[in-house]
Amino acid sequence: MIKSAAELALMARAGRLLAKVFEALDETPLEGKSTLEINDLVERLIVERLEARPASKGQYGFPYVLNASIDHVVCHGMPSSDDILRSGQIVNLDITLEKDGYIADSSKTYLVGEVSYAARRLVAATYQAMWKGISVVRPGARLGDIGHAIAHYARSRGYSVVKEYCGHGIGREMHEAPQILHYGRPGTGMVLEEGMVFTIEPMLNQGKAAVRSHPDEWPVYTRDGKLSAQFEHTVAVTRTGFEVLTLRPDEAKAGGVGSATASVLGL
Repeated sequence: MIKSAAELALMARAGRLLAKVFEALDETPLEGKSTLEINDLVERLIVERLEARPASKGQYGFPYVLNASIDHVVCHGMPSSDDILRSGQIVNLDITLEKDGYIADSSKTYLVGEVSYAARRLVAATYQAMWKGISVVRPGARLGDIGHAIAHYARSRGYSVVKEYCGHGIGREMHEAPQILHYGRPGTGMVLEEGMVFTIEPMLNQGKAAVRSHPDEWPVYTRDGKLSAQFEHTVAVTRTGFEVLTLRPDEAKAGGVGSATASVLGL
């Protein structure tokens, strides 16, 4: 669970490479592309240009390198040649990358073309909720502090938090201990220690938190058919606070901590 300085350096390298993938996607027009085209583009980028491995491919039998979750798909959306992205949609692209044995995990919800104000507001709130959780990470804080910060902010904006899926420890394995719930009571749960690395990845729904899925299929949907958005970063606990290992260049320029949501999300 606790990573050494050498392990953290390797995880930071994987995180920087994954940030480059999202930087390339930011420059790619998504409208009119199928989610399978995007999957194949990302696979070529990871394997050929970055000389790394797409860690999601083959994990738990999943055949693709990313999840592409459109509109009311909460998570685990499967790329398809039939899913052509249209103006007005939102799509979460969830990508993992392994380099030299260590894995980084991140996701971003993209606005496709001209998106409604309601959808843009949800996406912006979800991004801020993730940063609310990240901002409380430090040695001595507790897991409940993270979840409380996220859920409190989400509720203040009128959104619900999906409870069935959570963040997770990460390192040589994609899913390690501990689980990072996106709701909770402050001052409860495991105490954070320097060297822990985990993901924070809240999913916020426009309507109720309830989700539905089929036991033989990957995608998870909002039960009421309303929109859902998600953002994710891989975060390390440092001596004085936190380091976001998957921080993207646009976020670094904006000062991180969700301080410039409009510029980062193109709102």
